[in-house]
Amino acid sequence: MEAIFHEKQEGSLCAQHCLNNLLQGEYFSPVELSSIAHQLDEEERMRMAEGGVTSEDYCTFLQQPSGNMDDSGFFSIQVISNALKKVWSLELILFNSPEYQRLRIDPINERSFICNYKEHWFTVRKLGKQKVILYLLLRVICQIVKLTNFCR
Repeated sequence: MEAIFHEKQEGSLCAQHCLNNLLQGEYFSPVELSSIAHQLDEEERMRMAEGGVTSEDYCTFLQQPSGNMDDSGFFSIQVISNALKKVWSLELILFNSPEYQRLRIDPINERSFICNYKEHWFTVRKLGKQKVILYLLLRVICQIVKLTNFCR
């Protein structure tokens, strides 16, 4: 196996770093993810407008900040999912979703996971024969931590 790509955490751009670490290269920038977030916001606005642009719900919706990104650089799971689907044709399946249960997916056999812990996105990915966590939290030195009891 060649070198492991790990993008250093900058600001709160953990979704960008999570995606790039997952894909093992510099594929997404904050600008691209912001564009996806704005597109999702516009789609949501159009759906809300179907109930009437003078409705109280629509006016309340317009007053709220984006649910897809914030000023700190945090992006929603919808942005991450759309980025993977549009650029790589990859489907993100939520661990607790009915679809996941229906497909009877065995996590041990999966190649990667995107995880969120306390508003921080990180990647768990199979690299070679090991599954590792690729993350940088609280601006510490880059760590690659082997998962015990996760690898078989």
